[in-house]
Amino acid sequence: MKIREVAKIVNGEVLCCEHLLDNEVYSACGSDMMSNVLAFVKDQGCLLTGLCNPQVIRTAEMMDIKCVVLVRGKCPDEAMTKLAAAHDIVLIRSNERMFEACGKLYEAGLNR
Repeated sequence: MKIREVAKIVNGEVLCCEHLLDNEVYSACGSDMMSNVLAFVKDQGCLLTGLCNPQVIRTAEMMDIKCVVLVRGKCPDEAMTKLAAAHDIVLIRSNERMFEACGKLYEAGLNR
């Protein structure tokens, strides 16, 4: 699924890396605990989280996650947005709850 489709499905606002919206993601993970994300070992993924700090981007970089969706309307600060841009990680903000956003992506075919 293209990242632009992820943004549309979760009614998201793209905060950085718009030039990467045609990249594909093949899996998704929803968690507010970065230790759980570290246990999630799939490349080219999308992370949905309500945690809003630079550690999310650092974890995404380590796990080759291409897209981070901040759920529950969380707004990253400038440092987090700049870090995501520096590592070519698309950052999306959504007002959806994590459960709803994950369900919508699963239903749309992002089910690995």
